[in-house]
Amino acid sequence: MTFLVGCGAGFSGDRTDAAGAVVDELVRRGEPCALIFETLGERTLAAAQRAMDADPGAGYEPLLADYLSPVLGRCLDHGIPVLGNFGAANPRAACNRIAALMRAAGHPQGRMARVEGDDLRERLATLDLAPWDAEHESLPARDAIVAANAYLGAPPLAEALARGGDVVVTGRVADPALALAPLVNHFGWPWDDWDRLAAGALAGHLVECGAQVTGGYFADPGYKDVPGLAVLGYPIVEVDRDGGIVVTKPRDSGGLVTTQTVREQLLYEIHDPAGYVTPDVVIDLSGVEVHQQGPDRVAVTGVRGRPAPERLKTTVCYDAGWQGEAGITYAGPNALPRARLAAETLRERFTRRLPADLRCRFDYIGHVSVFGDDDGTLQSEAPPTAPAEVRLRLAVAHAGRAAVEAATQELLALYCTGPAGGGGVRRHHRRRVATVSFLVPRAQVPTRVHTLDAAGEAATNTETRR
Repeated sequence: MTFLVGCGAGFSGDRTDAAGAVVDELVRRGEPCALIFETLGERTLAAAQRAMDADPGAGYEPLLADYLSPVLGRCLDHGIPVLGNFGAANPRAACNRIAALMRAAGHPQGRMARVEGDDLRERLATLDLAPWDAEHESLPARDAIVAANAYLGAPPLAEALARGGDVVVTGRVADPALALAPLVNHFGWPWDDWDRLAAGALAGHLVECGAQVTGGYFADPGYKDVPGLAVLGYPIVEVDRDGGIVVTKPRDSGGLVTTQTVREQLLYEIHDPAGYVTPDVVIDLSGVEVHQQGPDRVAVTGVRGRPAPERLKTTVCYDAGWQGEAGITYAGPNALPRARLAAETLRERFTRRLPADLRCRFDYIGHVSVFGDDDGTLQSEAPPTAPAEVRLRLAVAHAGRAAVEAATQELLALYCTGPAGGGGVRRHHRRRVATVSFLVPRAQVPTRVHTLDAAGEAATNTETRR
């Protein structure tokens, strides 16, 4: 028998109704299964940490209730465990919210398990930090650090399931661990069965970004046509005891699962296909093959695994000053020259009035923007065109908010200071976050599992060090 892992979200801000069809399919099939929600990014976590610093009851996934409310009752009714990193910076507060949702769904007996240990912000100075990859930045000043989180692996999540967690809430974990944990818990794979662990982690990698593997990010009309984008089916992966993988999606849903969609997701965020490092296993994809088994069913075989790394990636988010963005649109004859004149005018104004270390960039949306560089070389080399409309976008960064606001105000002033015909100014400012990553010995990152019911603490807490 296979174990099914369905994905209800692939990032913070994903569709909030997607999990419904996935749960319907899991219930219909009646096989052992789990539902995962992957909602964290590095800067997402920094934003969550800031939210918690401002409000101790905040700091978890803002759409948590929107994701869980439509499906939580059915999952509890049918014994489908839910795992999610929607705890973000504040898993404790997330559990409080989920407890309320359980009671509202008529399940006051529901059990949660909270995994902690990823937050290293208060312990950074005591850790053995080694550079990650090619980064050479030193640890930022303590008062600049916003968040510091290690990428935890699957063992504490599997323990949480073994202790009866109906909903497992985590902060920063490696995305594939959300799927690997229920597989290990179900099949009883040893933590040194590297090939099976690699298969389970690969299954998680295939589904952790939601609809990317079912045609969403794949779609390109006329080249890679995908039906039903408005009703995309989110992925379900079938895994057998020996690590066989099949990627599929709910019946009668939009999107598609083909060898092409699966290959694209296989290579997504992979630095070295022969050595994809996760906290639980190093995955070797160099011998992987994909085969179309039938409509919306793709088998993945040939994955191998090597021992887990001795150190865990830890990302530090720190305050990097302020950033601002503003835009103005020029339309009609001579739109591009007018937009260029506007940019030239702003550059001169900045030189006269603003700090020399202000960083700025101009993009001509509709001409050269996405592929442009900060110094404008590609813009100057692009062949002349005559777009009917151009949006001039200004992006600025500086240590101080005043300089950023003054720069975007200069763009606002173009309404009457020329060039002619500018309109639609929008401007905003926010704190800027930068990141630097390190490697920390896993022995220095103990994890803790807390089990709770919908009324509060329900069991003894445990600590693990794998």
